[in-house]
Amino acid sequence: MKRTSCVTSASCGRAWHLGLFERSGATDNFATEMWGGVELTNRKDYVPQIPYGTRDFLPQQAHGKRLLEGQLARLFTVWGYEEVVTPTMEYYETLTTGAGGELSENAFKFFDRNNQILALRSDMTTPIARVAAARLQESPMPLRLFYLANVFRQEQAQTGRQCEFYQAGVELMGARQPAADAEVIALAVTGLQQAGLQNFQIGLGQVDFINGVMAEFDLTAKERLLVKKAMLKRDLVGLDTLIARSGLSQAAGEILRKIPLMSGKEEILDQGYKMVKNQTARGALENLDYIYQQLKHYELNENVNFDLGIIRDFDYYTGMVFEGYTPGLGFPLCGGGRYDNMASDFGVNLPATGFALGIERVMLARERQGMAMPTAAKDFYIAWAENKMDQAISEAGKLRRAGRTVELAMASATQSQAQEQQETKGYAALRYFG
Repeated sequence: MKRTSCVTSASCGRAWHLGLFERSGATDNFATEMWGGVELTNRKDYVPQIPYGTRDFLPQQAHGKRLLEGQLARLFTVWGYEEVVTPTMEYYETLTTGAGGELSENAFKFFDRNNQILALRSDMTTPIARVAAARLQESPMPLRLFYLANVFRQEQAQTGRQCEFYQAGVELMGARQPAADAEVIALAVTGLQQAGLQNFQIGLGQVDFINGVMAEFDLTAKERLLVKKAMLKRDLVGLDTLIARSGLSQAAGEILRKIPLMSGKEEILDQGYKMVKNQTARGALENLDYIYQQLKHYELNENVNFDLGIIRDFDYYTGMVFEGYTPGLGFPLCGGGRYDNMASDFGVNLPATGFALGIERVMLARERQGMAMPTAAKDFYIAWAENKMDQAISEAGKLRRAGRTVELAMASATQSQAQEQQETKGYAALRYFG
């Protein structure tokens, strides 16, 4: 098997690197090809497929996605946030500097022509921290930034979880106050409400509560990591096994076993305060209480519960963390929290808090709550008989300038044919020039 010759060295390099196309034989009418690693006897037999974990948005889905993104962009703007757009790819070193080691397992990595390692962005927080540290240091603080973007992670694809997915989110940078945390939670709640979702809950936790508890019980660094992983997966059996092997007292073990189940309203904070003596853990509970009181002023606390077992799947969180859920979906609609140290990895002291909302997940939640997919307006179908195309074009222009949605026929037709096309395509009215 040999590779086909290339017209240019650049295109040849791409073909060789990607391994997309090979063939055997010296004639144009070759018998065997290799296309995307699949051997074909005839190019006509090739069925095009998209990469694992990606999807196509057909017109109605794409329209619904665009409407949702527009709603969120308007919401973020009226709250004082400004949009930023970052490259789809970053230097791998940049992403690992900000996000830490967990990125390396899930990143899509490749080389540029200078053999530097690049990666597709696997979240938006790190790129925006880079922008803030490198480009916006002189801007008035705090920074309020938002984004609409696709991100990439190597995942086991399933409903609501893809290797390429879309997010909308905000980052509030340069403010240490818990009032900033309350603002981003309030914005997340408002965003879900404006998307049409009413039946959802925000679970609110604090990483220092769990960190303080584990410090109080003198768990080793390895034990702490394993406990966090078990809590992240809500693996109560695995957590029980870890506790049994750790040599903790019965009382300490019971506290650790109880944390993943501590969910509810303000009584949960009282329970937590009585459970521990560690000042770090108690300070975390006081921080959550302050945030919740602020949410009452926003009149958005009804959708918020405390969940002291929440541990987000990135190590960069340093304080408040939260996730949003709706019945019928086994994964969060949104999530975020405080990350005060990320920008310092880029040389700037810039405390921050923020969240990301999954566009496809919200669309799926809307569908499962019985909300119809929004459809694009279809006002007029314009058709024409022989020698009447000029009039049809003129009318289409007038209607479009008036803001109406218009489709113009590409060939002459009878009025009955035009009416059939109008009904088939779903247009509200027909304009026919005969």
